[in-house]
Amino acid sequence: MDLVLKSFQKENFFNFLRTFSIPIGIMVLIAMMVIPLSPTMLDILFTSNLLVSLLVLMVALQTFRPLDFSSFPTVLLFATVLRLGLNVASTRVILKNGHNGTDAAGSIIEAFGEFVMSGSYAVGLFVFAILVIINLIVITKGAGRVSEVAARFTLDAMPGKQMAIDADLNAGVLSTEESKQRRKEIAKEGEFYGAMDGAAKFVKGDAIAGILILIINIIGGLIIGTVNHDLTISQSAESYILLTVGDGLVAQIPSLLLAMATATIVTRISSDEHDLAGQISTQMGLSKAWVPVSGVLLLFGLVPGMPNTLFLAGAVISATIAWYTSKNSEAIDKETTEEEKEENHGKIDIEEVSDNSSVSLDLGYGLISMVDSNEKKSAGPLISKITGIRKQVSKDLGFVIPNVRVRDDLSLDANAYQIKIGHTIVAEDKIYVDRKLAMPSDETQLKIQGIQVKDPSFGLDAYWIEKHLVSKAESHHYMIIEPEAVIGTHLNQVLLKYAGDLLSQDDVQLLLDNLAKINPQLVQSVIPKLIPLHHLTIILRNLLVERVPINDLKKILEALSNLSDKKLSPDELSEAVRPAISSLLIQKISSVKEALNIVTFNPDLEQMLISMSKKSTSEGLLIDPNLAKQMIKSILEINEKTSSDGNPVVIVTSPIIRKDLSILLRQHIEDIVVLAFTELPESKRVKVIATVGEKIITEEKEKNNENANV
Repeated sequence: MDLVLKSFQKENFFNFLRTFSIPIGIMVLIAMMVIPLSPTMLDILFTSNLLVSLLVLMVALQTFRPLDFSSFPTVLLFATVLRLGLNVASTRVILKNGHNGTDAAGSIIEAFGEFVMSGSYAVGLFVFAILVIINLIVITKGAGRVSEVAARFTLDAMPGKQMAIDADLNAGVLSTEESKQRRKEIAKEGEFYGAMDGAAKFVKGDAIAGILILIINIIGGLIIGTVNHDLTISQSAESYILLTVGDGLVAQIPSLLLAMATATIVTRISSDEHDLAGQISTQMGLSKAWVPVSGVLLLFGLVPGMPNTLFLAGAVISATIAWYTSKNSEAIDKETTEEEKEENHGKIDIEEVSDNSSVSLDLGYGLISMVDSNEKKSAGPLISKITGIRKQVSKDLGFVIPNVRVRDDLSLDANAYQIKIGHTIVAEDKIYVDRKLAMPSDETQLKIQGIQVKDPSFGLDAYWIEKHLVSKAESHHYMIIEPEAVIGTHLNQVLLKYAGDLLSQDDVQLLLDNLAKINPQLVQSVIPKLIPLHHLTIILRNLLVERVPINDLKKILEALSNLSDKKLSPDELSEAVRPAISSLLIQKISSVKEALNIVTFNPDLEQMLISMSKKSTSEGLLIDPNLAKQMIKSILEINEKTSSDGNPVVIVTSPIIRKDLSILLRQHIEDIVVLAFTELPESKRVKVIATVGEKIITEEKEKNNENANV
């Protein structure tokens, strides 16, 4: 119980001191200016003043940022008033009792005066003048200017900081409590620098007051000593000037300490890791800086006539510091590396499990030489090939094909490669870097020695032959293809096939921004007022799936604007807009002067398919499997006959079944083109080279007759 009572009493005592220390201190200051003080009391108060000044300077040095000592302006005010109060009290004692000797104002003033003056009035006055100049002209003036600029910049930056906090709050980066705390810190920072701008004037005024008090004490002391106490001028000067200079020095040293504290606070750069000493030592502890310092001092130490010993000693000290800082830096780097290893041990980055590449090409370790070039300034042959393919496909389709990420994959066979769209493997094969692919032509009769394979792009027979057989193969009409060209051609087919998957909303927006430079009103009136951006993306993807170029985006938007009054889905709009741009696809198949070779359906078969389409659901065309098999077989036979010219089969049919037929047939013939007769330009000549379904209809009629007879 007694222990609790003592603890409570002790706590109450400290709370009492904390609450009433400032009011009591102000009353003491007022009393010092009015009530005469004894020399002993002056010694105690002068010591306390020096203690307070040292304490304020040490706190300023130990802070991490200026706001950590936000009470500094108020502390500076009280410390300045304390010193001025002591000046008033000491002046009263000096002028009243100065004729009694140099110890009339206490031992501290006497000690400072005798120590600095060393028996000469002029020395004491000049030393005091130098301290005042250092304090007033150098430190105080500089600190005041820095305070003024800092306050101005801080207040000017406050609106921008407030807006940044509001933006982070709206973006969800900051919580409500964090934003309130940030605003409080900004307001506190503005108040602090504003107060520091005014507090710097306290220090300047204190230095000026010290000069005036010195002059008053000297003049007043000489007059009082000679008039009131019948002292000679020499005797008065001996007593009063010594006391006055001692008093001025006792006041100026704490004033100088507070001026340094003020300059330290206002020039301090905020840091979350170091106080001022740690910040300076960290930034100046560079071995690269100390080494040239040591070298320069060593050169001075070797010059005849110089104080060689001192310069050589300085060179040795600088070299020692350079060696120590270098070792310390290495130790810190090693420790940091070990800490990072410990932190990263077992850590899995998102990049290791997530790959956002739209197109990627994974190579076995045996194919890496195709990527790396012997020349440092140029890329490997495969990279150059891929760049050319991307450029050509982008030009053909009308949008920028994404970058192809090429990387090695140790899980693959040495000569294997994989092409991915997103994370899906869409193509893979093997090539041989030390060989070349030889493809036979119609004129080839000799079978050449090599690894027999199927060409990955066209599925034709080919041979990977050694390089010394290239001349022989060419002489027997083989077509020789480089390994990088094999991958490039395969990649070209994949990009064309999956172009619809590669087009993103960002790509569409980029196309719209480019078109808006020339036709801004068209873009603004259609997107997104009539057609949302994601619907336009679906429409363009549907066109690309069937390899219809989207180069003429202007014509596409104009066609969509004409269809805006109809309530159509994106898939229906894709079909409706095709007639406006089908010429872009047709001109890639047939030149302007040539007739377009087309394949049509037998009217009875086409009518049968239309009837099936009307009875089908939204899932697609429901067709009899046997009929579908016969129809696909016929088209494959036609495709084999017409593929010699390198152009795909072009089938023309009714718009009602065009899309469903295209989906069905592209599963068997990738590059087949299915057009509606409405998509054929009026100015384009056409030539029907085959008709699908005559044999099929005949068989169907015979089957129906047999069923009827039964």
